[in-house]
Amino acid sequence: MIIVSSSDWVFWALMAAVFAALTSILAKVGIEGVDSDLATLIRTFVVLIALGIFVLATSKWTNPFSLRPKTLTFLVLSGLATCASWVCYFRALQMGEASKVAPIDKSSVVLVAIFAVLFLGERPVLKDWFGIILVGLGTIVLALR
Repeated sequence: MIIVSSSDWVFWALMAAVFAALTSILAKVGIEGVDSDLATLIRTFVVLIALGIFVLATSKWTNPFSLRPKTLTFLVLSGLATCASWVCYFRALQMGEASKVAPIDKSSVVLVAIFAVLFLGERPVLKDWFGIILVGLGTIVLALR
């Protein structure tokens, strides 16, 4: 039996996967009869309010403009990338099956590995590349009709 501590990154990564899966299912049901961009905006407002309450309730609020310019710049760029991802994801989800859209969206795992090597200097070992290739192949298999 594997015991995972709540301070372990694996625990949080698994929880992220569970909530991402729920996001796909809940969004697919909720997006019926509404424009995908409006649905994305509504979801974004919910995220903003929920995270705002969480940050305030846990006394984690600090002035974002007191952050280093590099930090703030990359957080803004990350936010813009998130926005683009969500707009594209909701549009794909509105047109396609959740069981096909979500795995293709998660092919970002392959891109993260490549980008991490190119931009962050990370060096996955052979075993890691094998897993990354399997994820990529799995995405292709799921996307095929």
